[in-house]
This record gives sequence, C-alpha cells and structure tokens, in this order.
Amino acid sequence: MLVQICCSVDSHYFLKKLKEIYPGVRIIGYFYDPNIHPYSEFLLRYEDVKKSAKTLGIEVILGDYELDEWFRFVKGLENEPEKGERCQKCFDFRMEKTAILAKKLGENSITTTLLMSPKKSHAQLQRSLSEICAKFNLDFIAPDFRKNGGSKAQFDLAKKDNLYHQNYCGCMFAMKMQNKASLEFELMSSINHQIQPNSPEDRALFYRNLRVLEEQKSKFRLQKDSFINYRLLRGLVKFDEKAIKSYFLFNSHFERNLVKFSINQNTDEFIKNNVRMLSFKKFKEISRLYFASFDEFLKQSMSVENELNLRELITQKGSLSPIIIVEKIIPAKVKIEAFSKIYLDVREILVTF
Repeated sequence: MLVQICCSVDSHYFLKKLKEIYPGVRIIGYFYDPNIHPYSEFLLRYEDVKKSAKTLGIEVILGDYELDEWFRFVKGLENEPEKGERCQKCFDFRMEKTAILAKKLGENSITTTLLMSPKKSHAQLQRSLSEICAKFNLDFIAPDFRKNGGSKAQFDLAKKDNLYHQNYCGCMFAMKMQNKASLEFELMSSINHQIQPNSPEDRALFYRNLRVLEEQKSKFRLQKDSFINYRLLRGLVKFDEKAIKSYFLFNSHFERNLVKFSINQNTDEFIKNNVRMLSFKKFKEISRLYFASFDEFLKQSMSVENELNLRELITQKGSLSPIIIVEKIIPAKVKIEAFSKIYLDVREILVTF
C-alpha cells in the first residue's frame, strides 16, 4: 500500500493505525506536498515525516516539489473557501500522482494521511480516491480515524513525540483565508538570506537542535512563547532623489512610510527625530567587525541576535527606532521610503533541565 503523506502530525497516528489494522501489508510512505510554500517549509515537514516514519519502521519516498504545475492546476480557484472546489482539485492532483507512483512500484492500493486532518473533507478525499483509483485500476481505503477520540489521540501522540506542528495546514490561499497577521510573512525570506525569527528556516534549525537533544537523551520540554516579531518589507534611501546602498538594522520600525529631512554636512552619524543614520566607518567602530568594503558587508548576513546586540550598543534594549547604515553620510536632501511591521507572534522554545 502506498500512502500519500502531508505532514507528520497527520501521518504519525494514521500510519500507526494502519500497521495495527493491516499487520501483513507492506506500507510505503510518499511525501508529496507541492502545494506547500515556501520550499523551506516543505523541507521542514519532510524532515519531520522522515523522523516519524523511522520510529514506525516505514520507508518514505520524497516526491518532487512541483509547485508551478500545482499552481496551473488550481488556477482560477484561488478564492475558493477551505473544503471548496480548489481543495477537490488539489486532492485529485495529489492522488493521481500517488496512483502513478503506485503503479510504477507495483503496489495495488493507495490512501492518504490527509484523511486525518480535521481541516479536510473526508467526503472530498473519498471521492478523489475513488475516481482516481478507478482510472488507474487500483484499490483504495479511506478510513476515518478521527472518530471516537481519534483526533485527540492523534494530537496527544504528536505532542508526546515532539513532532513539528505547523502554523497552517494547506496552501497559501488557505493561509490567506485564516487572516492571521503572522502567516503573511511565512512566504518571505530576507534578501541577504538572514534567518528571520519564527520563519520556516528558523523552525527548521529549532527542530534540528531538538532532535540532537533527543539523540543525547537530554531532558527538555517544549514551551510556547509569545513575543513581538518584526519584518522589514521595504526599505529604500535616496540622497537628492538618487537611490543609494543602505542597510536597515533589525527592528528598525517606521510609523510613516515616507520620511524626509536634510543633512547639511559630512558626518559619520546623523540623528533626526527617532531615525539614526550611521556611516559604514562608524558602524565598524561600534561593532568592531571587519569588512573589506561596504559591498562585502551588504552581501554577508549578520544574525538577528548579533544585530539586536549591536542595536543595544547604539540605543537601548528593546528599541524599535530606525537605524540605517550607509557607506557615507554627505550633505543631501534625504528621502526614506520604508514599510515595516511589528506584530505579536508565538513560537516554541526549548526548556532544558
């Protein structure tokens, strides 16, 4: 039996039940999630599925990340609600790919761990499995393990085994429907590849550290932590209407999207209201970091932690005042176009003891 897998939270309990009910049947997992974005989130879910399946003794095949093909398949259905026509098309897309692989492997039946998700329609999934399997001359099963306390048992098991519980279930269109401020930043990455707090990349690093603690048999617990998160969505500095190279230090928050002022002399530091501008020379003096040139600095990412430490040297802990680094500060009419967000977010933290 080939089992299409969407995530470890759904697959862990589902596969465990399949092994109990079909003890003599060979079960192969197929992680196929082309609708999940960004790619870092796709990889994070796959790594957690591998960890889960390994504990169950089940092989998992990694499917291709066919995002563009998936977008073409659901085009025109972007505004459909969850459990609407887009979901049906998405199920058909994934079940057909599962059926094609099953035929190639010589398996005679398929199913999907999506049947475990409380956000998915069991009827839609059963319809998709039925129609696709009839087309490919395959058998299928569509058990509803959510009944009779199954959903609670599913989440209890996932919590017990420290599985990754993602922030959203489906695609970017479903994410948008949830209307949570933090979710819109899931699809964004820093232009200099900096790992942003509570991004998919940050969570991937978190779970790698967690798995190391598990292997070392260290004592720890997962704990929810509320914090103020930050994203810079746009930042541009102009001197006399000409865009110049610049770097906005993490937590540089702007109440207004456009700030204007004039600089009347050459200087290494300029402060106007709550905006602070540093020359590259001044930045190196404060940070005590060596970069051969400003361009080299722009290409290399500092960690958020290092940027926050640097911010404390310049202002105070917790400051959200804009701090901008430029190569040189010269007399000019300055225009700063910026769009930033601060928002309440929730992350997991490790507490060791």
